[in-house]
Amino acid sequence: MKARALALLPALFASVAAWAAPRETVSLDGAWEVRIDPADETAKAHPKEAQWFPARVPGSVQQDLIAAGRVPDPFKGINEARIQWAGLTSWQFRRVIEVTPAMLARDHVELVFDGLDTFASVSLNGKQLLAADNAHRRWRVDAKGVLKTGRNELIVRIASPIRTLQPMVLAEANPLPGEYDSAFGDEPKGKQTSPYIRKPKYQYSWDWGPRLVNIGVWRPVRIEAWDEARIDGFRVDQEALNDAEARLVAHWRIVAGAPANVTLRARVTGPDGKQVEVSRSASLVAGENWVSAPLTVEKPQRWWPAGYGAQPLYAVEATLDAGGATEDRVIQRIGLRTTEFIRKDGSFGFRINGVPIFAKGANLIPFDNFPSRVGEAQMRQILTSARDANMNMIRVWGGGYYLDDAFYRTADEMGLMIWQDFMFGGSITPPDAAFRENVRVEAEEQVERLQPHPSVVGWAGGNEVLSGWENWSDRKAFKKRIGADEQERIGTGMAVLFDRVLREAVTKNAPGTPYWPGSPSSDYEGPTDTDKDGDRHFWDVWSGSKPVERYLDSCPRFMSEYGFQGMPDLSTIRGFAGKGPLAIDSPVLKAHQKFLAGEGNARLQLYLDQRLRKPKDFADLVYLTQVNQAQAIDMAARHHRGCRPVTLGSLYWQLNDTWPAISWASVDYEGQWKLLHYAARRFFAPQAIVAEHKDGATRVALVSDATTPIAAEWRVRAFDMAGKALRTRGAVVTLEPLGAQEAASIADAELFAGADAKASFAVAELLIDGRSVSRTIVERALPKDMAYPAPALITRWEGKRVTITAGSLARAVMLDFGDLAAQPSDDGFDLLAGESVTIDVGSDASAAALKRALTLRTLGPQR
Repeated sequence: MKARALALLPALFASVAAWAAPRETVSLDGAWEVRIDPADETAKAHPKEAQWFPARVPGSVQQDLIAAGRVPDPFKGINEARIQWAGLTSWQFRRVIEVTPAMLARDHVELVFDGLDTFASVSLNGKQLLAADNAHRRWRVDAKGVLKTGRNELIVRIASPIRTLQPMVLAEANPLPGEYDSAFGDEPKGKQTSPYIRKPKYQYSWDWGPRLVNIGVWRPVRIEAWDEARIDGFRVDQEALNDAEARLVAHWRIVAGAPANVTLRARVTGPDGKQVEVSRSASLVAGENWVSAPLTVEKPQRWWPAGYGAQPLYAVEATLDAGGATEDRVIQRIGLRTTEFIRKDGSFGFRINGVPIFAKGANLIPFDNFPSRVGEAQMRQILTSARDANMNMIRVWGGGYYLDDAFYRTADEMGLMIWQDFMFGGSITPPDAAFRENVRVEAEEQVERLQPHPSVVGWAGGNEVLSGWENWSDRKAFKKRIGADEQERIGTGMAVLFDRVLREAVTKNAPGTPYWPGSPSSDYEGPTDTDKDGDRHFWDVWSGSKPVERYLDSCPRFMSEYGFQGMPDLSTIRGFAGKGPLAIDSPVLKAHQKFLAGEGNARLQLYLDQRLRKPKDFADLVYLTQVNQAQAIDMAARHHRGCRPVTLGSLYWQLNDTWPAISWASVDYEGQWKLLHYAARRFFAPQAIVAEHKDGATRVALVSDATTPIAAEWRVRAFDMAGKALRTRGAVVTLEPLGAQEAASIADAELFAGADAKASFAVAELLIDGRSVSRTIVERALPKDMAYPAPALITRWEGKRVTITAGSLARAVMLDFGDLAAQPSDDGFDLLAGESVTIDVGSDASAAALKRALTLRTLGPQR
């Protein structure tokens, strides 16, 4: 091929002198080329793709195929099957580099790949330099001896992960139990390759996402050139923190090409602009060198979770000087805080700066099935949605990938605590030492990268690996098949991995940050996934088809997973399903419902039949599934908060989607809030009322996250459906700090005065300074059995602001804009007779279009 056929990289380091100079970096991101590896038999079936065509790095071949129009978008319609061949094929990626003599004059010239997915070999000018086997690691290799002046050809060959591992797996009599079987026949059921590879597991499909087994150079690539030495790693450890001072230690890891004398400096700049600096001279040896220096910040400002204080951040600049000039520098932001687990008699929770924090939040799955197209704006939008819903914690779930630095920077700024899983999604891990060593390198690299972020308040070994091994029926059957010796070998391998390798990675690289062996876990102190000890994943509701009232049966120590599905916004559905008629069992909706291999919509229907009225059309069906989801999680989350201090956290499943889907998310793939997310803003409010009707009485509990007492008032008012007041109960109280307190248990006869259970309801409210800060409806019958009146809603528009007034009780009011994407400032709320609410509507659509499109939906009689 002629050199002009590629966009050549601009001449590198043309102005760099031959003597020592700062480390310089040249990005190799952008335009590449890709083709099917000529050795792959798939080339015969896809001759067009056997020729070079445009690619983008970072990215994946699947994205390149979509961009070139070679395959349809798998997120649309029922196209997922038509792209599966790409993950079963081996590919070559190519980039041409123009190199100058000045570049080759540097002492060291290295290629650095931040992510290769996954079985990759890297060749430069026909010589193989690197073989990679872990998508979660950075790969660095010396390239100077192979580079030449002028044109250089860089080739990255990436093998199909399935085809690479499948011969070994098929030869196993008892392959390791994995996660989700393929729906496309490329792997026999029960014989999955994913347990054996270090690659984002969700790409093999999950019960909320498609099967898109990405292949590509998925993170940035660059050339780094340096002379005497470079900073290979840097961190600031916090040895002590009090009101007077923060005692810190700066640690440099320096790689030197030869013995050298250098000066290391670290400067810390506080939020107020005050600086403290330390310098240290060091004599380096060739290879790796560790150098440390203490420094003290006076009157430190602590970083606090959202709702508990501010989030001051300190800027840190570390430099390496040689010969009077700076050769390398690292810039970080850190926060000063202490974090520890609360562990006593089975309890589990988080204590930040000595304050026990009730964790309010959700589980985060990957932002997209194609990670390289996730920008900072998308991550910020989701985290802003979490903060605006009064969340203070996000669990980064272990079946995806370690997120970009921008995610953690944003969490630092917003005060969102991050529970960070290592990337293990549920499959049983290989017991061999080579696998653990690969993971050790990955873990130490990732912990070191994320160590500066104060938002990362704890690490966990992964998701449901240990609890699955202990409790799941398929794992028990597997253990029986393989016998005691092999069971011991695999179990011991997991214990070494999760209790030693990963724990040591955190202890060594992020001292002061606690580690938890997995989720759920009891830290090897007893049975896993119980209410009595550690964190809990509760799926009797939804997966087990149990009534939502089962959420009220117990008080877990920390509920780290529970969930209930609801359909996404109708505008999102139309984006992937088109404009045609739709029903709950439409093929396109089943294709975007991954629970029970596409049959999960039947579970939606089961719970609709149990709890709510029948929908009048498809748009009403979407509404009702969202109401069911919001009410179920509202019930659970309020209950968890009312169980404090027994319960110290409530993280529902899940915050977001990786593609447009019917799922457990509260924010859909297009960023639209479901009714659940609006409900989360209410049930996660800093002060909240819990009102649970059970066994002929209403339990009232009051919750406050404040660190000081608050004067308040609670009241429960009963009404009939005509709006007539029946009875009122309440009291003036002082809300206890950081806790939940029982306020009353009110018998039905006392509150409802003998009114028909189906024709009456109560409103429970918490008031502070005379203002209602939390409100919830109490009903004694299922919503489908309630005799709701016609709500008689009236609207008045002013631009994109609408005021809604109710003539009678209006339950779960939803502003439905149909195919138009619109974000109301509130939604899914209740209005009593005569009440009004004013809503701002965010949308690219005009005010007139919004007014025309609006349908108000409620649980009451439908017109």
